[in-house]
Amino acid sequence: MKRPSAPLRVAFFDVDETLLAGKSMIEFLRYWLDPDDAAFRDALAELGAVAEREGRAAANRAYYRLFAGVPSAALAEAGGRWYARHRRRPDAFVSSTVAALAGHRAAGDLVVLVSGSCRAVLDPLAADVGGDEVLCTELVAGADGRLTGEVARSMIGPAKSEAAAELLRSLGVSPAVCFAYGDHSSDLDLLTAVGSPRVVGGDPVLASWAARHGWPVLPA
Repeated sequence: MKRPSAPLRVAFFDVDETLLAGKSMIEFLRYWLDPDDAAFRDALAELGAVAEREGRAAANRAYYRLFAGVPSAALAEAGGRWYARHRRRPDAFVSSTVAALAGHRAAGDLVVLVSGSCRAVLDPLAADVGGDEVLCTELVAGADGRLTGEVARSMIGPAKSEAAAELLRSLGVSPAVCFAYGDHSSDLDLLTAVGSPRVVGGDPVLASWAARHGWPVLPA
């Protein structure tokens, strides 16, 4: 995606339940496996068990192992079809965050989506809402174009703030003038990495930080 030549500020947006209503990874998996409900339930149960034992980043990596052997082009095509269907839902987006994103675009800010989802799901969203960059879980493909099931980096928790910091350094932009939007306690590292954090929804951990530090809270 083309970057503005000299961005003055950057606005980082988490995606699931911040920009999109619902969880894109779970909803895409349901779409991918449809109509095999049993396989979907089994996959969710296994991912939940991994998350409980090893944490969210491990569950993120386990999720993408489900796509081992799939041609990356086929996943991208499916992601585009899933998003086209998702966006037609009346409850597809968190309206307060969409409005905030539009405000940043109008102000000339660089808009960056930051998510544990992959490009197959996020690139169509970015193109639709005017995202300039996507920082996400990047999937590893072999020489034959098929996914190996491994990821270059799981974009969960601290990885979000690390990726944001890397981007800001490459652009020469100070974190102090930037914004970040998130809905979950796992977004806290990202939110505290910029000068203007914004909480979306009622996560108790983020609500506590917002109350103590005077962060604005947007309705989910």
